[in-house]
Amino acid sequence: MTTTTDSLSHLNPHQRRAVEHFCGPLLVVAGAGSGKTRALTYRIANLITEHKVNPENILAVTFTNKAAREMKERIQKLFAEQMALSEYGERYDLLPEYDQVKLRSKVYKLVIKDLWCGTFHSLLSRILRFDIEKYQDENGRAWKKNFSIFDESDAQSLVKEIVTKQLNLSDKKFNPRSVRYTISNAKNQGLSPKDYEKEEPNYKGRVIAEVYNCYQDRLAANNALDFDDLILVPVRLFQQNEQVLGYWHNKFRHILVDEYQDTNRTQYQLISLLATYGEQKSHWKWQNRSVFVVGDADQSIYSFRMADFTILLDFQQDFGDGLDDDDTRSMVKLEENYRSCENILQAANHLIENNTQRIDKVLKATRGEGEQIFYFKADDEVAEANFVINKIRSLEKENPDINWGNFSILYRTNAQSRPFEDMLVRNGIPYTVVGGLKFYDRKEIKDVLGYLRAIANPADTVSLLRVINTPRRGIGKATIENLTNAAQELGVSLWEILSDETSVNTLGGRSAKSVNNFAKMIGRLQQEVENLPASEILQTVLDESGYVQDLHKQGNDEAEDRIRNVGELYNAVRQYEEEAEQDASLAGFLASTALSSDLDNVKEGQSAVSLMTLHSSKGLEFPVVFLVGLEQGLFPNYRSMNDPASLEEERRLCYVGITRAQERLFLSHARERRLYGTREPAVRSQFLDELPRELLATQYPRSVTYTNTGGRTSASYNNGFESTSSSKPTANVNWQVGDKVMHKSFGAGEITHIFGGGNKVSVAIKFPGLGQKIIDPRVAQLQKME
Repeated sequence: MTTTTDSLSHLNPHQRRAVEHFCGPLLVVAGAGSGKTRALTYRIANLITEHKVNPENILAVTFTNKAAREMKERIQKLFAEQMALSEYGERYDLLPEYDQVKLRSKVYKLVIKDLWCGTFHSLLSRILRFDIEKYQDENGRAWKKNFSIFDESDAQSLVKEIVTKQLNLSDKKFNPRSVRYTISNAKNQGLSPKDYEKEEPNYKGRVIAEVYNCYQDRLAANNALDFDDLILVPVRLFQQNEQVLGYWHNKFRHILVDEYQDTNRTQYQLISLLATYGEQKSHWKWQNRSVFVVGDADQSIYSFRMADFTILLDFQQDFGDGLDDDDTRSMVKLEENYRSCENILQAANHLIENNTQRIDKVLKATRGEGEQIFYFKADDEVAEANFVINKIRSLEKENPDINWGNFSILYRTNAQSRPFEDMLVRNGIPYTVVGGLKFYDRKEIKDVLGYLRAIANPADTVSLLRVINTPRRGIGKATIENLTNAAQELGVSLWEILSDETSVNTLGGRSAKSVNNFAKMIGRLQQEVENLPASEILQTVLDESGYVQDLHKQGNDEAEDRIRNVGELYNAVRQYEEEAEQDASLAGFLASTALSSDLDNVKEGQSAVSLMTLHSSKGLEFPVVFLVGLEQGLFPNYRSMNDPASLEEERRLCYVGITRAQERLFLSHARERRLYGTREPAVRSQFLDELPRELLATQYPRSVTYTNTGGRTSASYNNGFESTSSSKPTANVNWQVGDKVMHKSFGAGEITHIFGGGNKVSVAIKFPGLGQKIIDPRVAQLQKME
């Protein structure tokens, strides 16, 4: 297999420079839709074919499991196409299916099988399966290689129990969800409980540090890690064990990181350790070694997860040559966009130029101008939803090549989806809501997974407690407390007590027989965990636990839905076994479920309208995009109003939304919106004013007719079309904080905040008895009172 000159001929010059880079650091600043996945894919292929790099020496980190799968599929196809020409003298797509399968199988064995490609969490959980037993934290806590991965729900439950029961704290003063979030942020900054207490030495900080310490104790007792530990523990392990670091440093000679702008400080430390062996920059040796990162500061939208885009901005100083953009040899810009029409790109470029913290770049269109961007001002959120759904219906009807899956509705917060869902249901249009861990959060799924986790990891007390009396076996709370108290006093796991029949008979009272039967079932399957496929273990659990039989006895629609969901879980196990490349064991399946999310399950082109938050839309693209709710205080949100850094992130989020659109883009907002049961006036987003007017076509409702159907009020429009925008601004007034003003609807008030400036100003006004409202003085025609 060799890569010929022709195989790179369809790359543009900048992509090609990135692909042909061999040793040393390289930052690829990849604009939206600029073909970064192609560059990453061809780079990996080029390393293997041109430079004879062994696939097992390549570490490729992606943002989602879906992106990792796509990358491996592309690499597999690329090599299969090369081999088809060299071995058959024929194009791959012209070969019989049998020969295609044979080639893909060969490529899998030669390349894909040994390539380390996945998310930070999935790759590092693999590393920890090898080496976690060589690690101890600062308190001497240790883990075994069959550790469980606690998802966010498990972690929340554990923190809540520690706050309310173990430490008897007020859950009002120390909200468990907030405490959990603080612990997660501490881990993402690489802080241990002691480190956190030093950072926050006040009373609240000391208490949270104690909760954090207890939380780590409980995780270790359960032989479990949370998501943040999957990054932090390898960093700590590498820092304390030079031999372990040396092994992985020598193994991963070429490191590639996608979405580098979304890395946090702990992930940065990890990449730095693997790439440089933790040595000073003057001692770095780049012979047969590279670190290749791809990202775009303009698409950094995850600061709430502690992502730090300045890591990307600092790459040139940290790893590169530190030269200016025109002179550097350690940075390449991909600016040619292959996704969107020119009008969409012009809007995105103009918007993001308002940000200051960025690497300068301009997205350049490779496609036609496209249609104007539509801007719509609705009376309220119901009218906005009505406009969007009616437009979707008309576009789908007028264009036979378009299906429901070509449409996406993007919004700032999950709560905004309701009116759109209502309207889609009313019109019989299929849709999907993307975001979160919906399937694996369902009770019946967590119950059955609890059995599997208890079988895979006997020390997982949380899972044992979840299923010991699920379904009901007559094992009461008192019995469970006796068993858990005994385990705690003896300093052993709950399983050690449950698996000892004598102890159970002593402590279990009338429930002893049920406890022993439960323990025998779990124990027997633990013995078979290495021998039986995951699907057979699951089937045995379903047959012997009585879980499904109990659902059948309930005999209602909800129980039937739960049974179907359990059946779908079995389908997931079978699918995992068929697709698993490395580890088809029960532990491997459980790790895959813990690391799964709806973002991995979005099927591009599926025939359903996609509804999602702007954060969930990252990495996706759709022919037609509706970006809704563009209002001050909503998007950008209130928290960003007085924080320039937060406002820039909100603008980046808007930029991400705009660049999801391939053919058509619709922008909308409401004049008023229902908030907490009351209607509040809304002010159009400042982001709309940052877009060139000549790119926008404005559509207003000329007349509105409200009808009541089935208890619901809906609005229908006789829409007129105007070529540019809207209301004429009033004469410029120099507004100041403290000004007394008169509003025609709300009466007298006082200005408390001013946002923006010039002809893009909006003001916050406090009205007696009405609270504070953000107003556009050009639209409201405020009168200044002397």
